[in-house]
Amino acid sequence: MRTVLFLTLILLVASPAAAREAAPARDTGVLGIRSDQLEPGYWIGRLAHPDRIVLDRKAIAAQNARLYSVDQSMHDLSRPPAALPREQVRGWIEKLAPSFDRPLFDERGQPLDLARLAESTRANLRLDAVAESVAPRFGLVVRRADLRAVPDRLRVFRSADDHDIDRWQESALFPGTPVAIVHESGDGNWWFVVSPNYAAWVEKQYVAEGAREAVLGYGRDRPYLVVTGANVRTNHTPEEPRVSSLQLDMGLRLPLLDWPPREAVNGQDPYAAYVVELPVRDDDGKLRFSPALVPRGADVATGYLPLTQANLLRQGFKFLGERYGWGNGYGTRDCSSFVSEVYRSVGVELPRNTSDQAVSPALNRIALGEDDDRAKRLALVKATQPGDLIYIPGHVMMVIGHEGDRTWVIHDTSGASWLGANGERLRAKLNGVSVTPLEPMLAGGTDTYVDRITNIQRIRP
Repeated sequence: MRTVLFLTLILLVASPAAAREAAPARDTGVLGIRSDQLEPGYWIGRLAHPDRIVLDRKAIAAQNARLYSVDQSMHDLSRPPAALPREQVRGWIEKLAPSFDRPLFDERGQPLDLARLAESTRANLRLDAVAESVAPRFGLVVRRADLRAVPDRLRVFRSADDHDIDRWQESALFPGTPVAIVHESGDGNWWFVVSPNYAAWVEKQYVAEGAREAVLGYGRDRPYLVVTGANVRTNHTPEEPRVSSLQLDMGLRLPLLDWPPREAVNGQDPYAAYVVELPVRDDDGKLRFSPALVPRGADVATGYLPLTQANLLRQGFKFLGERYGWGNGYGTRDCSSFVSEVYRSVGVELPRNTSDQAVSPALNRIALGEDDDRAKRLALVKATQPGDLIYIPGHVMMVIGHEGDRTWVIHDTSGASWLGANGERLRAKLNGVSVTPLEPMLAGGTDTYVDRITNIQRIRP
């Protein structure tokens, strides 16, 4: 008996899971949040039917098809026009181009010479060189790449003490993403591209140009692997540096290769890994394909995860504590790309920016306006379910559950403000993926987030 008790104690002490379960909940010091509320299991355990399918694969396919059909922020590259009018291409470029009508600073906090910067930027845009009719070319993204408002790597900020929100950073593209190439910069180093959910500038070195059929047919109708972790990496390989240690973000779909047993892939036997096919860029910029290995121990799945509330919670919490990255900067993500990648892991596509997500006619939208009083807003918030998306101007949050009189959300945010017990305004520079209650959050002045809600989007029947 003593031996059994002794061994039991050893197992409890040695098991990290047991140690976590035994740890008492503690106050985090932020908005009264307890440490146990930072675990997905806490919220999953409160659901009556956490594993019930919200939308099956057929319904998700129909949802995605509807998105491309009715949402003008999306671009259906599977049916590209033979030519684009000059006005459309110039319109895309000019929409992102900065105005240079206010002070700008570099990452050291030094003011930029606006006149000189404006002249060099406009020259590099080459707007006068856009042809009357533009025949798009096609390419596949070969590694995670920044999308920029202008063809320039320069990081630009609106204040001397801001080092996070680069105003020329728009988004990011990921390995295997198809793009239509519609314009080239004056220095010859950048392409203006149209991806399925965004149009902006990308460095040419990150795109391999190929035949339309090869680009748009990549991975179609083949078994595939889905990245279900926040991000994973391909195996390091000196034999093929182009597919070595590539960052693969949540929701990426990669075609699987039927690889012969015992045949090495880039210097390694593949029996303990998945063999995927990735696009690579030859020295001449042309598209080729290469096998790459993803470890079987990585957070991946051979297919999209089922769309259940439990899976949405698990996926969202995999980012908890990750640094906020405006426009997918820092190799991370911002509020809208955070919810996009969570839903991408279950096969659901969303527009890129909050301004488009919030009003997308393809989703089950509840719109709120100035005439909607606080009582109505609180009632709608109380009726939300895990996975619902709540929008205020410039921000989105995903509902994770309800406790007491509060609605709880997970979101990628730069900061939080709320009133303390003495009525004093308190602030926390969260600057990352965070769990917070919704109702106490202050947006500005005396307005709360609830007062500022513009839309609630639901991805469900």
